[in-house]
Amino acid sequence: MTFPTATPDHLPPALPEPANPGPVDRPGSRAARMRSPLARQVVEAVAVDNGVCVRPLAMRRTSLDTGETQIIPVPCGATFASKCPPCAERSRRLRMAQCKSGWHLDDEPLPDPDPASSDAKALAVLRADLEQARGEVLAAGDVDQVAEIDQMIGQVDQELSDLGVRGRIAPADRDRPRRVRSTRRRQDAPDLPRLPVERRTVGRTFTAPDGTVWRPSMFLTLTCDTYGRVRSDGTPVDPATYDYRRAARDAIHFPKLLDRFWQNLRRAVGWDVQYFAALEPQRRLAPHLHAAIRGTVPRAMLRLVAAATYHQVWWPSCDQPIYLDGDLPAWDDTTGGYLDPTTSVPLPSWDAAVDAIGVDDNPAHVVRFGPQLRADGVTANSANTGRMIGYLTKYLTKSLDACHAIDTDRQRAHVDRLADALRYEPCSPTCANWLRYGIQPRNPRKGLTPGRCTGRAHRRETLGFGGRRVLVSRRWSGKTLTDHRHDRVDFIRQQLAVLGATGTGPAAPGTDPARLAWTLLRPGDPAAPRREHLILHAIAQRHAWRAQLNTGAGVNGSSATGPPLADAA
Repeated sequence: MTFPTATPDHLPPALPEPANPGPVDRPGSRAARMRSPLARQVVEAVAVDNGVCVRPLAMRRTSLDTGETQIIPVPCGATFASKCPPCAERSRRLRMAQCKSGWHLDDEPLPDPDPASSDAKALAVLRADLEQARGEVLAAGDVDQVAEIDQMIGQVDQELSDLGVRGRIAPADRDRPRRVRSTRRRQDAPDLPRLPVERRTVGRTFTAPDGTVWRPSMFLTLTCDTYGRVRSDGTPVDPATYDYRRAARDAIHFPKLLDRFWQNLRRAVGWDVQYFAALEPQRRLAPHLHAAIRGTVPRAMLRLVAAATYHQVWWPSCDQPIYLDGDLPAWDDTTGGYLDPTTSVPLPSWDAAVDAIGVDDNPAHVVRFGPQLRADGVTANSANTGRMIGYLTKYLTKSLDACHAIDTDRQRAHVDRLADALRYEPCSPTCANWLRYGIQPRNPRKGLTPGRCTGRAHRRETLGFGGRRVLVSRRWSGKTLTDHRHDRVDFIRQQLAVLGATGTGPAAPGTDPARLAWTLLRPGDPAAPRREHLILHAIAQRHAWRAQLNTGAGVNGSSATGPPLADAA
């Protein structure tokens, strides 16, 4: 049987070309339905527009006087915009207020401590007698009596604390031997002047030819050292020669280097330099510090201190692993430690491994600053002050790995290589990665696995930096971040009370906070409302507060005695 050959005459007629539908989808199609926003997304978008938390916590507020209970939405307090944009922006603005309040001060922010009371002095005398008696009993070898005296010493310390005395007279672990290292400076670091540090935090003043007195401050930028040539996008020119191990170690120990820098700077200039600093990554993913400094320091002195500052890590050697995956030390319940997989010999403890480091040995790692340093002078009435504060806090709402856009495969590979270097790098004495190098971590426990340490330094979003993103000296503004937060809340309460406003939220005026009990509603609690209901309640509450505040404050919604009311609400 033969079939006809396909010719144009036998082909079916060609179908007409469909018209270009353009960007409009057919009504009722899947694409058209998927373009419609979800109801929850609409609610969250309205919450973001009004500065309301999108992940509120349900709290039960109970009046201790009347017994009345009410469910109140409380902001989650997230600091990253990826979790809650309104809370992250509110936290960033609070940091901006903290930075501004302490940058240009003419007077000391904190008063001197009050003199010791007679009761505190009497307890200190008793404490001295107990310390003397403890030494005599300890020399006689009476262990039971030493324990009794230690108990009495603890009671005296508690009474001193009840009187308002800060700190402790002596540490609790007095019998623990203190490991001492040589304090001789490295030969490859320049010497620094060392002056007695005065108890002042305010910088000096300068008088202009016209008689105007200025008290300027500074904006400082510090960077890490180089690890190899990089392109404009931050990726290395030659990944094979780029020192990822040193980059990982510098990031882990960068907080210690910063602490040493401020110590050296204060000793070199002779006064208690105060700072507000924020950390962010450069495009090459190395730690990068911006700091607002109260007062001025000569740029030559800043460069000298940065060049002379280093931090030596006196840890056991961790350059070559002893055990690899599949042949790791095993936990032994009998000894309470890890054993060699071949010989079943217990691994040396952390303290034993550190004590084995000889006097003539080199440190495991040395952290230094890079040659790049920038210092700019700033005055209180400068137009650049607000811009610099915004630049200082620009990336606080983002994780370190999200500060710069990663768009190309080359940038992604750079992040992956740094993450691989951080995975097995020890981050602390308790890190599980020490098992790869034949050392038991401090306070070992069952289940430790190298490469799976839960420390913050190993997370991809931290890029090896496990410290705090914002570093504020103790005498910066005389207030903690909690104090600044309460100042803003008190300001709103005062405005609501002046305007005769009524509210049902945490800032309701006329309510004694001490007579309220708060309880967090756990998931599954029958009284816990849906998150959408909490958000809607918070939006309505925010609208009521803003209407009352803006009506009393005027069209601009601002007050001469505080922040913009609409923003502060």
